[in-house]
Amino acid sequence: MSPDEVLAVVNAAVDVSMEAYYWWCTAIMVAIHAGFMMYEMGVSRVRNVLASGVKNILAFAFMVPTFFLFGWWLYWAYGTGNIFLPDASAEFAQYYVPWSEGMGPNLQDGASGIFWAAFTLFAATTASIVSGSVIERIRMGAWIILAVLVGSVVWIIAAGWGWSTGGWLVTDWGYHDVGAAGVVHMISGFFALGVLINLGPRVGRFNADGSANDLRGHNAPLTIAGLMIIIIGFFGFLGGCLIYPAAMAGTSADLGWITIYGTPSNLSSFAFNTLMGFAGGIIGAYTLTKDPFWMMSGALGGIFCAASGLDLWYPGTAFALGFLGGVVIPYSHKLITSWGIDDAVGAVSVHGTCGIIGVMSVGIILGGYPPPAEGVPAISFTGQLVGCISMFLLGFIPGYVGSWILKKCGILRVSDKLQDFGIDNAEIDTPASPEPLQTAGK
Repeated sequence: MSPDEVLAVVNAAVDVSMEAYYWWCTAIMVAIHAGFMMYEMGVSRVRNVLASGVKNILAFAFMVPTFFLFGWWLYWAYGTGNIFLPDASAEFAQYYVPWSEGMGPNLQDGASGIFWAAFTLFAATTASIVSGSVIERIRMGAWIILAVLVGSVVWIIAAGWGWSTGGWLVTDWGYHDVGAAGVVHMISGFFALGVLINLGPRVGRFNADGSANDLRGHNAPLTIAGLMIIIIGFFGFLGGCLIYPAAMAGTSADLGWITIYGTPSNLSSFAFNTLMGFAGGIIGAYTLTKDPFWMMSGALGGIFCAASGLDLWYPGTAFALGFLGGVVIPYSHKLITSWGIDDAVGAVSVHGTCGIIGVMSVGIILGGYPPPAEGVPAISFTGQLVGCISMFLLGFIPGYVGSWILKKCGILRVSDKLQDFGIDNAEIDTPASPEPLQTAGK
């Protein structure tokens, strides 16, 4: 065979393996949503269990067509340096309008559908993160609107800004966020904060003097198991943050894995640092609280604290960052609760606060690290700070404004009477349990 024929065979094999890899990353990411559904149902009280689960499933379902219609297009339209208005003239933005050949099955393009699917699951994850914080008092229609807003619009603009080689945060500031601590977790955490301010607390959460009551869910084991399943799903999520581009570039297949920024990396660095951050978060939260819920939330937060630099950390550093996140989360949640905000699952702390730690730790520890390409600034404290502020504002403002509009329209929150009656009793035909739960000793 000639060199060109050999290269063609190699590239064809790389194409197939690449497609299979992202297919399974996408499949594993579905576990994130199974886990979120389980732990939200576990945290809910008996009268709201199925409503919490249905809310999560519907958000996932609505994400697919909306991300097909405009979400994927937005990524490419904001990945060319634009800050406010999308660049509709960008080559890939034109290629990914929903009626183009890039948005349907064809034998010449084996990458578009598989990458669209992976990013759609990223989008659904951002909505699921917000979902738990608002359980037991948000109206279903309002929730679907907000889920589409954060999943198919807001986070993907953030990805265009800071999770692509052409985004303005990357080209102007050297922003580095490989595992999406900012573009997913900060966006979701602070979008949730904006919504919670307008949504208000559940009935009975706070007393007249401002002190908080603990509204315990009906099934702690289900909650903890759901959180562990989310961890499984995040291995698909983080695996999808790596790219093997050789065949797409039409070059030889010796380039290896690269990050979203085009810098060399591999699955080993992600494996070391994901597990070390995970373990650090568990140990930190357990040491502080001895509470299994916060222990498993610490596992998530620990991963997010290490996420921005997964490709660069020494594993011991990832462990230390995870431990820090596990310790900080309960304090952050207590502070937010003291403001009269009812975050039912601590999403603002786990994703928002730990997202800040993840983004800023790169600027503090890795400042001066060489840039991914000529003309791109090196990693810096200032660049990460600009990115951190941008992610906070891009998450919080749409969450606050969108929920404020829904509140003014009178469609954001279910009535206090319905909360006491139970959303399942009003909206779900199927009972969560076929028989009444029996009390101990009877």
